[in-house]
Amino acid sequence: MKMWGGRFSKEPDGGFIEFSSSVGFDARLYPYDILCTRAWAGALKDVGVLSAQESESIGAALDEVEKELDDGSFEFAPSDEDIHTAVERRLVELIGPAGGKVRTGRSRNDQVACDMRLFVRDACRLASEGVRKLQACLLDLAGSNIDLVIAGHTHLQRAQPVLLAHALLSFVHMMERDLNLLACADGMADSLPLGSGALAGTGLPVDRMNLAEALGFSGVSQNSMDAVGDRDFVSAGVYAFSSIMIHLSRLSEQVILWCSEEFGLATLDDSWSTGSSLMPQKKNPDGFELVRGKTGRVVGDLMGLLTVMKGLPLTYNRDLQEDKEAFFDAFDSVMGCLNVVERSMATISFDAERAAETVEGGFITATDLADYMVSRGLDFPEAHRVTGEMVSYCVSHGKGLSEMTLGEMKEISQAVDDGVMDWMSVRASIERRSVAGGTAPDAVASQIAEARRKLSDQVGGM
Repeated sequence: MKMWGGRFSKEPDGGFIEFSSSVGFDARLYPYDILCTRAWAGALKDVGVLSAQESESIGAALDEVEKELDDGSFEFAPSDEDIHTAVERRLVELIGPAGGKVRTGRSRNDQVACDMRLFVRDACRLASEGVRKLQACLLDLAGSNIDLVIAGHTHLQRAQPVLLAHALLSFVHMMERDLNLLACADGMADSLPLGSGALAGTGLPVDRMNLAEALGFSGVSQNSMDAVGDRDFVSAGVYAFSSIMIHLSRLSEQVILWCSEEFGLATLDDSWSTGSSLMPQKKNPDGFELVRGKTGRVVGDLMGLLTVMKGLPLTYNRDLQEDKEAFFDAFDSVMGCLNVVERSMATISFDAERAAETVEGGFITATDLADYMVSRGLDFPEAHRVTGEMVSYCVSHGKGLSEMTLGEMKEISQAVDDGVMDWMSVRASIERRSVAGGTAPDAVASQIAEARRKLSDQVGGM
């Protein structure tokens, strides 16, 4: 059963129908299509288009269609262009012409827009739950490693000592921004397009606010032409997914580095690692590598979607059919990656002895040495220069800063005394950075407490 055809003298080419059909992927919208159809049937009953008996028959038939789709017994027909066509065809098969009445005053344009808005909203909520689970995992990991000091890096060069917990918390904060993006996409989708018709608005006096409330929207679209052609909420959702994936990719890269023999800081549980078909000794972080790789796929979904949207005239155009596969793929990818990363991180272990080795014996507290000389009266540019000379001296003599004698230091600058060695110890360096957001134990403990409070509020407010 086609939804059109009266003005055509020929049947559409079979190859063209196959090319243009979307039912192969938009069938997953069926719960939302049925939900919207129920609500629309109720609105049609309220304005007298459907009798009470017809409305009841349609409701019962929709129950049967939903059951068939749920259990996989629904049989799609070659004429089903999309899920909307399939559902309406089956309604007519079950109850006769009354089933076709649900199309009165409604277009597939506002119908699919409504389905997609509902799907996007649910997807954003599910992704938010996944992000919060990973945040909770990282917070637990940070809390159980609160005293572990590691080398922090810039340009992948050892820079300053930091707490491992501080490094883990940086990803918690990245994901907090992801939650904001998901909430924004959810908010952009929170507007009922149903009742917009094909583009000009329905000619029936339906109560759109009642429809909005029935479907869980807080309001209705204010412009019917915009409502049927708008997919900004889809783009916003895929942008949020891309941001999540970028942060997951950065976390994955960090874990891959930490697990390498060169870093030697972390070990993945055997259940979340793989081996080599040739080299018996290998233990590979394949899960994190796949997450890193899938990031490009999700970013590609975003670029494809934005490119589809960039040149469309008002209002609905068939190009918009391409929004679904991009969104579905990005959503499925991000949910799978969140699950793998969360479960992998829950079983990771860190090597305290190796961590200590990375922060001792080199130049990781050189900045502290410069700060010490500032406390002794030098301006920072001069202190920076003098410290650089001391580092150069150490490099040429094959030693670290902590191995310099006070006499050697004084030969380069008199702005040092007996307190310098204690000042530039790794522990002293860490503890001095107690500023809000810093890496000192008390500052990190405050970050953990605040992040847990915020996470608790978010979960409680769902």
